[in-house]
Amino acid sequence: MDRSIVYPGSIPLDTDLLNTNRNMMIGLGALMQAVLGSATVVDGLAVGPTVPASLAVVVAPGSITQLATLDAAAYGSLAADTGTPLLKMGINLAPTSFTLTAPVVSGQSVAWLIEASFQESDSAPVVLPYYNAAAPTQPYLGPNNAGTAQNTQRSQRVQLQAKPGAAASTGSQVAPAVDAGWVGLAVVTLAYGQSSVTGASIAPLPAAPVLGFKLPALRPGFAQQAVFSNSGSFVVPAGVRAVKLRIVGAGGYGEGIYGVTPGQSIAVTVGAGGAGGGAGNNAGGTGGTSSFGTFISATGGQGGLSTGSLWSGGAGGTATGGTINAAGSYGSDGGSDITMINGLGGSSVFGGAGRAAKGGLAPANATGPGGGGGGAYGPASAGGAGAPGIVIVEY
Repeated sequence: MDRSIVYPGSIPLDTDLLNTNRNMMIGLGALMQAVLGSATVVDGLAVGPTVPASLAVVVAPGSITQLATLDAAAYGSLAADTGTPLLKMGINLAPTSFTLTAPVVSGQSVAWLIEASFQESDSAPVVLPYYNAAAPTQPYLGPNNAGTAQNTQRSQRVQLQAKPGAAASTGSQVAPAVDAGWVGLAVVTLAYGQSSVTGASIAPLPAAPVLGFKLPALRPGFAQQAVFSNSGSFVVPAGVRAVKLRIVGAGGYGEGIYGVTPGQSIAVTVGAGGAGGGAGNNAGGTGGTSSFGTFISATGGQGGLSTGSLWSGGAGGTATGGTINAAGSYGSDGGSDITMINGLGGSSVFGGAGRAAKGGLAPANATGPGGGGGGAYGPASAGGAGAPGIVIVEY
Protein backbone atom coordinates (compact mmCIF):
# COMPACT_ATOMS: atom_id res chain seq x y z
CA MET A 1 0.00 0.00 0.00
CA ASP A 2 1.45 3.38 -1.00
CA ARG A 3 2.30 5.98 1.65
CA SER A 4 2.97 9.70 1.28
CA ILE A 5 6.33 11.05 2.53
CA VAL A 6 6.79 14.49 4.12
CA TYR A 7 9.92 15.99 5.66
CA PRO A 8 10.72 18.23 8.65
CA GLY A 9 10.51 21.86 7.65
CA SER A 10 8.72 21.20 4.39
CA ILE A 11 5.37 22.75 3.66
CA PRO A 12 2.79 19.91 3.60
CA LEU A 13 0.42 19.91 0.67
CA ASP A 14 -3.28 19.12 0.68
CA THR A 15 -2.55 16.19 -1.63
CA ASP A 16 -0.38 14.59 1.06
CA LEU A 17 -3.46 14.10 3.25
CA LEU A 18 -5.75 13.26 0.31
CA ASN A 19 -3.38 10.60 -1.03
CA THR A 20 -3.08 9.07 2.45
CA ASN A 21 -6.86 8.66 2.58
CA ARG A 22 -7.08 7.37 -1.00
CA ASN A 23 -4.24 4.88 -0.54
CA MET A 24 -5.85 3.50 2.62
CA MET A 25 -9.13 3.03 0.72
CA ILE A 26 -7.29 1.24 -2.10
CA GLY A 27 -5.58 -1.11 0.35
CA LEU A 28 -8.84 -1.96 2.12
CA GLY A 29 -10.60 -2.48 -1.22
CA ALA A 30 -7.91 -4.88 -2.40
CA LEU A 31 -8.11 -6.80 0.88
CA MET A 32 -11.92 -7.07 0.67
CA GLN A 33 -11.71 -8.33 -2.90
CA ALA A 34 -9.12 -10.95 -1.91
CA VAL A 35 -11.51 -12.21 0.80
CA LEU A 36 -14.97 -11.68 -0.68
CA GLY A 37 -14.34 -11.63 -4.42
CA SER A 38 -15.70 -8.94 -6.73
CA ALA A 39 -19.41 -9.84 -6.55
CA THR A 40 -21.77 -7.73 -4.44
CA VAL A 41 -22.09 -8.90 -0.82
CA VAL A 42 -24.60 -7.78 1.83
CA ASP A 43 -24.09 -8.13 5.58
CA GLY A 44 -26.95 -7.31 7.93
CA LEU A 45 -29.66 -5.03 6.44
CA ALA A 46 -32.39 -7.41 7.61
CA VAL A 47 -35.92 -6.16 6.90
CA GLY A 48 -38.36 -6.41 9.81
CA PRO A 49 -41.57 -4.91 11.24
CA THR A 50 -41.57 -1.89 13.54
CA VAL A 51 -42.17 -2.13 17.29
CA PRO A 52 -44.96 -1.33 17.96
CA ALA A 53 -46.30 -2.68 14.67
CA SER A 54 -47.27 -0.17 11.99
CA LEU A 55 -47.50 0.12 8.22
CA ALA A 56 -43.74 0.57 8.09
CA VAL A 57 -40.70 -1.67 7.91
CA VAL A 58 -37.23 -1.17 9.33
CA VAL A 59 -34.00 -2.07 7.56
CA ALA A 60 -31.42 -2.93 10.21
CA PRO A 61 -27.87 -1.51 10.19
CA GLY A 62 -25.43 -3.30 7.93
CA SER A 63 -23.18 -2.95 4.92
CA ILE A 64 -22.96 -3.57 1.19
CA THR A 65 -19.74 -4.34 -0.63
CA GLN A 66 -19.90 -3.52 -4.32
CA LEU A 67 -17.49 -3.04 -7.21
CA ALA A 68 -17.20 0.65 -8.16
CA THR A 69 -14.50 2.99 -9.51
CA LEU A 70 -11.67 4.64 -7.61
CA ASP A 71 -13.24 8.12 -7.66
CA ALA A 72 -16.14 9.06 -9.90
CA ALA A 73 -15.55 12.78 -9.16
CA ALA A 74 -12.55 14.87 -8.21
CA TYR A 75 -11.38 14.27 -4.64
CA GLY A 76 -10.23 17.67 -3.48
CA SER A 77 -7.15 18.48 -5.56
CA LEU A 78 -6.93 14.91 -6.86
CA ALA A 79 -8.51 14.33 -10.25
CA ALA A 80 -11.35 11.86 -10.77
CA ASP A 81 -10.33 8.31 -11.70
CA THR A 82 -13.16 6.41 -13.34
CA GLY A 83 -10.96 3.83 -15.09
CA THR A 84 -9.69 1.98 -12.02
CA PRO A 85 -12.12 -0.58 -10.54
CA LEU A 86 -12.18 -0.88 -6.78
CA LEU A 87 -14.31 -2.84 -4.31
CA LYS A 88 -15.93 -0.42 -1.86
CA MET A 89 -18.06 -0.87 1.25
CA GLY A 90 -21.01 1.28 2.20
CA ILE A 91 -21.94 1.16 5.89
CA ASN A 92 -25.18 2.18 7.61
CA LEU A 93 -24.82 2.44 11.37
CA ALA A 94 -28.44 3.37 12.04
CA PRO A 95 -31.70 1.62 11.04
CA THR A 96 -33.73 3.00 8.13
CA SER A 97 -37.54 2.91 8.04
CA PHE A 98 -40.01 3.00 5.15
CA THR A 99 -43.73 3.65 5.45
CA LEU A 100 -45.71 1.45 3.05
CA THR A 101 -49.32 1.62 1.88
CA ALA A 102 -51.89 -1.12 1.38
CA PRO A 103 -54.22 -1.35 -1.66
CA VAL A 104 -57.41 0.70 -1.57
CA VAL A 105 -59.50 -1.86 -3.48
CA SER A 106 -61.09 -4.78 -1.66
CA GLY A 107 -59.63 -8.18 -2.55
CA GLN A 108 -56.31 -6.80 -3.77
CA SER A 109 -52.74 -7.08 -2.47
CA VAL A 110 -49.52 -5.28 -3.35
CA ALA A 111 -45.91 -6.47 -3.16
CA TRP A 112 -43.25 -3.95 -2.10
CA LEU A 113 -39.61 -4.53 -3.02
CA ILE A 114 -36.91 -3.38 -0.60
CA GLU A 115 -33.59 -3.00 -2.44
CA ALA A 116 -30.10 -1.69 -1.71
CA SER A 117 -27.10 -0.28 -3.53
CA PHE A 118 -23.71 1.23 -2.74
CA GLN A 119 -23.72 5.04 -2.60
CA GLU A 120 -20.77 7.43 -2.45
CA SER A 121 -21.46 11.13 -2.01
CA ASP A 122 -19.87 14.34 -0.78
CA SER A 123 -21.42 16.07 2.21
CA ALA A 124 -20.87 18.25 5.31
CA PRO A 125 -20.37 21.64 3.54
CA VAL A 126 -18.44 24.19 5.58
CA VAL A 127 -17.07 27.66 4.81
CA LEU A 128 -13.39 26.91 5.34
CA PRO A 129 -10.71 29.38 6.51
CA TYR A 130 -8.05 30.24 3.90
CA TYR A 131 -5.18 32.71 3.80
CA ASN A 132 -4.18 35.22 1.16
CA ALA A 133 -1.01 33.92 -0.46
CA ALA A 134 -0.01 37.50 -1.35
CA ALA A 135 -0.53 38.66 2.23
CA PRO A 136 -0.39 35.58 4.53
CA THR A 137 -1.56 37.54 7.58
CA GLN A 138 -4.85 38.34 5.86
CA PRO A 139 -7.50 35.64 6.52
CA TYR A 140 -9.94 34.54 3.84
CA LEU A 141 -13.32 32.86 4.26
CA GLY A 142 -13.73 30.28 1.52
CA PRO A 143 -11.66 30.13 -1.68
CA ASN A 144 -10.64 33.62 -2.89
CA ASN A 145 -12.50 35.01 0.13
CA ALA A 146 -15.79 34.24 -1.65
CA GLY A 147 -17.49 32.76 1.43
CA THR A 148 -18.36 29.61 -0.54
CA ALA A 149 -19.13 26.49 1.48
CA GLN A 150 -17.25 23.35 0.42
CA ASN A 151 -17.97 19.67 1.12
CA THR A 152 -15.62 18.25 3.75
CA GLN A 153 -16.53 14.56 3.72
CA ARG A 154 -16.85 11.83 1.07
CA SER A 155 -19.19 9.22 2.56
CA GLN A 156 -19.79 5.60 1.59
CA ARG A 157 -23.24 4.43 2.62
CA VAL A 158 -25.97 1.92 1.77
CA GLN A 159 -28.62 3.47 -0.42
CA LEU A 160 -32.06 1.93 0.25
CA GLN A 161 -35.43 2.27 -1.40
CA ALA A 162 -38.90 0.71 -1.32
CA LYS A 163 -40.73 0.14 -4.63
CA PRO A 164 -44.36 -0.96 -4.91
CA GLY A 165 -45.56 -3.37 -7.55
CA ALA A 166 -48.96 -3.04 -9.17
CA ALA A 167 -51.90 -3.87 -6.92
CA ALA A 168 -53.69 -7.01 -8.11
CA SER A 169 -56.10 -9.67 -6.91
CA THR A 170 -54.66 -11.33 -3.83
CA GLY A 171 -52.44 -14.20 -4.90
CA SER A 172 -51.62 -12.72 -8.30
CA GLN A 173 -49.65 -9.65 -7.15
CA VAL A 174 -46.07 -9.45 -8.46
CA ALA A 175 -43.12 -7.59 -6.96
CA PRO A 176 -41.32 -5.09 -9.24
CA ALA A 177 -38.02 -6.09 -10.83
CA VAL A 178 -34.78 -5.22 -9.07
CA ASP A 179 -33.18 -2.13 -10.63
CA ALA A 180 -29.84 -2.37 -12.44
CA GLY A 181 -26.97 -1.83 -10.01
CA TRP A 182 -29.17 -2.69 -7.02
CA VAL A 183 -29.79 -5.91 -5.09
CA GLY A 184 -33.14 -7.00 -3.70
CA LEU A 185 -33.34 -7.64 0.04
CA ALA A 186 -36.96 -8.60 0.70
CA VAL A 187 -40.54 -8.42 -0.55
CA VAL A 188 -43.25 -7.09 1.75
CA THR A 189 -46.83 -8.06 0.82
CA LEU A 190 -49.77 -5.99 2.06
CA ALA A 191 -53.44 -6.81 1.59
CA TYR A 192 -56.43 -4.50 1.45
CA GLY A 193 -57.41 -3.35 4.92
CA GLN A 194 -54.10 -4.40 6.49
CA SER A 195 -53.13 -1.93 9.21
CA SER A 196 -49.69 -3.19 10.15
CA VAL A 197 -46.75 -5.13 8.78
CA THR A 198 -46.06 -8.44 10.52
CA GLY A 199 -43.20 -10.88 10.17
CA ALA A 200 -45.42 -13.07 8.01
CA SER A 201 -45.76 -10.19 5.53
CA ILE A 202 -41.99 -10.07 4.90
CA ALA A 203 -40.20 -12.57 2.65
CA PRO A 204 -36.41 -12.23 2.36
CA LEU A 205 -35.31 -12.80 -1.23
CA PRO A 206 -33.47 -16.14 -1.57
CA ALA A 207 -31.16 -14.68 -4.23
CA ALA A 208 -30.05 -11.76 -2.02
CA PRO A 209 -26.22 -11.90 -1.79
CA VAL A 210 -26.24 -12.04 2.00
CA LEU A 211 -22.97 -13.07 3.58
CA GLY A 212 -23.74 -16.63 4.62
CA PHE A 213 -20.95 -17.30 7.08
CA LYS A 214 -18.61 -15.35 9.32
CA LEU A 215 -15.05 -16.58 9.91
CA PRO A 216 -15.79 -18.50 13.15
CA ALA A 217 -18.46 -20.53 11.31
CA LEU A 218 -16.37 -21.43 8.28
CA ARG A 219 -15.25 -25.03 7.87
CA PRO A 220 -13.23 -26.51 5.01
CA GLY A 221 -14.86 -28.34 2.11
CA PHE A 222 -18.38 -29.74 2.29
CA ALA A 223 -18.87 -29.84 6.04
CA GLN A 224 -22.57 -30.75 6.36
CA GLN A 225 -24.58 -33.60 4.99
CA ALA A 226 -28.21 -34.45 4.25
CA VAL A 227 -29.04 -38.12 3.60
CA PHE A 228 -32.26 -39.15 1.86
CA SER A 229 -33.40 -42.74 2.15
CA ASN A 230 -36.89 -41.69 1.06
CA SER A 231 -38.07 -39.21 -1.55
CA GLY A 232 -38.47 -35.60 -0.43
CA SER A 233 -36.98 -32.18 -1.18
CA PHE A 234 -33.77 -30.33 -0.35
CA VAL A 235 -33.92 -26.58 0.32
CA VAL A 236 -30.55 -24.96 -0.27
CA PRO A 237 -29.48 -23.21 2.98
CA ALA A 238 -28.52 -19.55 3.05
CA GLY A 239 -24.97 -18.96 1.90
CA VAL A 240 -24.67 -22.33 0.11
CA ARG A 241 -23.90 -22.06 -3.61
CA ALA A 242 -22.48 -25.51 -4.37
CA VAL A 243 -23.40 -29.06 -3.35
CA LYS A 244 -21.61 -32.37 -3.73
CA LEU A 245 -23.99 -35.18 -4.67
CA ARG A 246 -23.64 -38.94 -4.33
CA ILE A 247 -26.66 -40.75 -5.67
CA VAL A 248 -27.54 -44.43 -5.91
CA GLY A 249 -30.56 -45.75 -7.75
CA ALA A 250 -31.68 -49.26 -6.91
CA GLY A 251 -28.57 -50.10 -8.96
CA GLY A 252 -26.51 -47.31 -10.66
CA TYR A 253 -24.26 -44.72 -8.97
CA GLY A 254 -23.36 -41.13 -9.85
CA GLU A 255 -21.34 -38.38 -8.20
CA GLY A 256 -20.55 -34.73 -8.92
CA ILE A 257 -20.41 -31.13 -7.67
CA TYR A 258 -23.10 -28.67 -8.82
CA GLY A 259 -23.88 -24.98 -8.45
CA VAL A 260 -27.12 -24.08 -6.64
CA THR A 261 -28.93 -20.98 -5.38
CA PRO A 262 -29.73 -20.27 -1.70
CA GLY A 263 -33.41 -20.91 -1.02
CA GLN A 264 -33.80 -23.14 -4.08
CA SER A 265 -36.07 -26.16 -3.43
CA ILE A 266 -34.89 -29.27 -5.28
CA ALA A 267 -36.94 -32.45 -5.59
CA VAL A 268 -35.20 -35.61 -4.35
CA THR A 269 -36.36 -39.00 -5.58
CA VAL A 270 -35.12 -42.23 -4.03
CA GLY A 271 -35.68 -45.28 -6.24
CA ALA A 272 -37.53 -48.19 -4.65
CA GLY A 273 -35.88 -51.60 -4.58
CA GLY A 274 -37.05 -54.16 -7.12
CA ALA A 275 -39.48 -56.77 -5.84
CA GLY A 276 -38.25 -60.34 -5.59
CA GLY A 277 -39.41 -62.70 -8.31
CA GLY A 278 -42.49 -64.64 -7.30
CA ALA A 279 -42.41 -68.39 -6.67
CA GLY A 280 -42.44 -70.43 -9.81
CA ASN A 281 -39.31 -69.27 -11.65
CA ASN A 282 -40.52 -65.72 -12.22
CA ALA A 283 -38.32 -62.73 -13.10
CA GLY A 284 -37.39 -60.24 -10.40
CA GLY A 285 -38.65 -56.65 -10.48
CA THR A 286 -36.54 -53.76 -11.80
CA GLY A 287 -35.32 -51.22 -9.23
CA GLY A 288 -36.47 -47.58 -9.31
CA THR A 289 -34.52 -44.49 -10.40
CA SER A 290 -33.03 -42.03 -7.90
CA SER A 291 -32.53 -38.39 -8.85
CA PHE A 292 -31.65 -34.95 -7.50
CA GLY A 293 -33.73 -32.48 -9.49
CA THR A 294 -32.47 -32.38 -13.06
CA PHE A 295 -28.83 -32.43 -12.00
CA ILE A 296 -28.15 -36.16 -11.81
CA SER A 297 -30.01 -39.47 -11.86
CA ALA A 298 -29.24 -43.17 -11.43
CA THR A 299 -31.49 -45.93 -12.72
CA GLY A 300 -32.33 -49.17 -10.95
CA GLY A 301 -30.95 -52.56 -11.89
CA GLN A 302 -32.85 -55.10 -13.93
CA GLY A 303 -34.44 -58.06 -12.19
CA GLY A 304 -33.07 -61.56 -12.79
CA LEU A 305 -34.55 -63.40 -15.79
CA SER A 306 -35.92 -66.94 -16.00
CA THR A 307 -35.29 -68.99 -19.20
CA GLY A 308 -36.36 -72.57 -18.65
CA SER A 309 -33.97 -74.34 -16.29
CA LEU A 310 -31.42 -71.49 -16.30
CA TRP A 311 -31.72 -68.09 -14.62
CA SER A 312 -29.58 -65.12 -15.69
CA GLY A 313 -28.71 -62.23 -13.39
CA GLY A 314 -30.09 -58.81 -14.32
CA ALA A 315 -27.92 -55.89 -15.47
CA GLY A 316 -27.03 -53.18 -12.97
CA GLY A 317 -28.46 -49.67 -13.28
CA THR A 318 -26.59 -46.75 -14.81
CA ALA A 319 -26.15 -43.06 -13.94
CA THR A 320 -26.23 -39.84 -15.99
CA GLY A 321 -25.27 -36.26 -15.20
CA GLY A 322 -22.45 -37.04 -12.79
CA THR A 323 -18.75 -36.36 -13.00
CA ILE A 324 -18.54 -40.03 -12.09
CA ASN A 325 -21.20 -42.30 -13.61
CA ALA A 326 -20.94 -45.94 -12.59
CA ALA A 327 -23.14 -48.98 -13.25
CA GLY A 328 -24.18 -51.48 -10.64
CA SER A 329 -22.89 -55.01 -11.14
CA TYR A 330 -24.83 -57.85 -12.79
CA GLY A 331 -26.53 -60.32 -10.55
CA SER A 332 -24.91 -63.75 -10.84
CA ASP A 333 -26.59 -66.55 -12.81
CA GLY A 334 -28.28 -69.61 -11.34
CA GLY A 335 -29.31 -73.07 -12.48
CA SER A 336 -31.47 -76.09 -11.68
CA ASP A 337 -28.66 -78.26 -10.32
CA ILE A 338 -29.17 -78.70 -6.57
CA THR A 339 -25.42 -78.31 -6.10
CA MET A 340 -25.44 -74.86 -7.64
CA ILE A 341 -25.77 -71.68 -5.66
CA ASN A 342 -28.57 -69.72 -7.25
CA GLY A 343 -27.91 -66.11 -8.31
CA LEU A 344 -26.48 -63.61 -5.86
CA GLY A 345 -28.03 -60.17 -6.16
CA GLY A 346 -25.96 -57.54 -7.98
CA SER A 347 -23.90 -55.18 -5.79
CA SER A 348 -24.09 -51.39 -5.85
CA VAL A 349 -21.17 -49.11 -5.00
CA PHE A 350 -22.16 -49.67 -1.36
CA GLY A 351 -22.29 -53.46 -1.78
CA GLY A 352 -25.15 -55.04 0.13
CA ALA A 353 -26.24 -57.77 -2.31
CA GLY A 354 -28.62 -60.38 -0.95
CA ARG A 355 -27.48 -64.00 -0.40
CA ALA A 356 -28.69 -66.58 -2.90
CA ALA A 357 -30.69 -69.66 -1.91
CA LYS A 358 -29.12 -73.14 -1.76
CA GLY A 359 -30.81 -76.25 -0.58
CA GLY A 360 -32.90 -75.32 2.44
CA LEU A 361 -31.58 -71.76 2.69
CA ALA A 362 -34.03 -69.05 1.69
CA PRO A 363 -32.80 -66.16 -0.46
CA ALA A 364 -32.02 -62.94 1.42
CA ASN A 365 -33.14 -59.42 0.70
CA ALA A 366 -30.47 -56.84 -0.20
CA THR A 367 -28.79 -55.21 2.80
CA GLY A 368 -27.16 -52.06 1.38
CA PRO A 369 -28.47 -49.11 -0.67
CA GLY A 370 -28.95 -50.14 -4.29
CA GLY A 371 -28.09 -53.81 -3.75
CA GLY A 372 -30.01 -56.61 -5.46
CA GLY A 373 -31.90 -59.38 -3.66
CA GLY A 374 -30.73 -62.98 -3.82
CA GLY A 375 -32.15 -65.53 -6.24
CA ALA A 376 -34.42 -68.34 -5.06
CA TYR A 377 -33.90 -72.12 -5.36
CA GLY A 378 -36.80 -74.18 -6.61
CA PRO A 379 -40.25 -73.25 -7.90
CA ALA A 380 -41.79 -72.95 -4.45
CA SER A 381 -39.62 -70.06 -3.23
CA ALA A 382 -39.74 -66.37 -4.11
CA GLY A 383 -36.57 -64.34 -4.70
CA GLY A 384 -35.22 -61.71 -2.31
CA ALA A 385 -36.12 -58.05 -2.72
CA GLY A 386 -33.67 -55.37 -3.80
CA ALA A 387 -32.82 -52.43 -1.55
CA PRO A 388 -33.92 -48.87 -2.31
CA GLY A 389 -31.40 -46.31 -3.47
CA ILE A 390 -30.00 -43.36 -1.50
CA VAL A 391 -29.21 -39.69 -2.13
CA ILE A 392 -26.41 -38.01 -0.16
CA VAL A 393 -26.09 -34.20 -0.32
CA GLU A 394 -22.96 -32.54 1.09
CA TYR A 395 -22.80 -28.74 1.40
